[in-house]
Amino acid sequence: MVDDLAAWARERAPDLLARAEAEAVAALRDALIEAALGRKGAAASAGRPRPPRSGPEAAPSHAAPEAPPLGDGPSGDGPSGDGLWAYCVLPAGESLPRGVDAVHAAGGLERVEEGDLAAVVSRVPLSEFGAGPLRENLNDLHWLERVARAHESVLERALAQSTIVPLRLCTIYESEQSVRDMLEREHDSLAEALDALAGREEWGVKLIADGRRLADEARSRDSEVAVLEDELGARTGGGAYMLRRRLERHIREAVDSLCGELADQVHADLQDWASDAVVLTPQNPELSGHEGSMLLNGAYLVETERVDGLRALVAELEERHRELGVRIELTGPWPPYNFLPGGRTAALG
Repeated sequence: MVDDLAAWARERAPDLLARAEAEAVAALRDALIEAALGRKGAAASAGRPRPPRSGPEAAPSHAAPEAPPLGDGPSGDGPSGDGLWAYCVLPAGESLPRGVDAVHAAGGLERVEEGDLAAVVSRVPLSEFGAGPLRENLNDLHWLERVARAHESVLERALAQSTIVPLRLCTIYESEQSVRDMLEREHDSLAEALDALAGREEWGVKLIADGRRLADEARSRDSEVAVLEDELGARTGGGAYMLRRRLERHIREAVDSLCGELADQVHADLQDWASDAVVLTPQNPELSGHEGSMLLNGAYLVETERVDGLRALVAELEERHRELGVRIELTGPWPPYNFLPGGRTAALG
């Protein structure tokens, strides 16, 4: 039986290793996109309920228009010509972002208008951005990071001068007419999205705590910890081992409860200040570089005139919980991926 198992393992090992490597590359690729695009994420924190959306309940569900697939050229031996990489949609007549590089070095930003809407685009060669080459390039982490950062740079500059609906990375159309068709087809939902986002900004808040200080605080607040510790001092052998495990489990539960309480309090105060709020997946410290336990990774849609008040609130909350070793990071404004009507995090494409 053991020999059979070993033989099966030897046979399966190459496939399993290849799959693990592919999954690791995919995870790193997603993390690079998330980092380059400003820590965006849609899933609620594991084990914690996503808070109810508190923004404009009448906001419409936003159907994602699809860019037509870009295949090979007429000869069938590879893609040829140019496509149009789309960055965002904004009101027609708004000026293009200045002083920012397009996704492809040879291209400049252009505006394609249809009625009262416009898309910011740049021309990209299909030899690099067509369907086949694009699939290969998405596995090149250096290429992906460069493109993602360029895309985000355009969005940030556009956001600084206008209300925008940000478009998903790699939203590529085959022609200006394809872009106009999308703007016409999705006019109502895009116009409503622009209206819902006008005068508001997305800000990110991360609540990060010192795990050791949280554990000390949880122990001091829980009277049962002292009882169990006293009882443990009188035990020996197997009884002591089982009681020690029980004590460790009780402390973990107390720490988890304190973390949840702290995150809920901070989120509730921020949510009350904001027009809308979502809880995102906490970031991996190995990728984000933060030290400590991330208890909350939230995004908040705030009226522009209330942003200074948001900064003051964050400072107040950090001071209020300083004895727990808490720090609160406020970042933004970000392209409002997390607050497109209907809750879509990646907009269109």
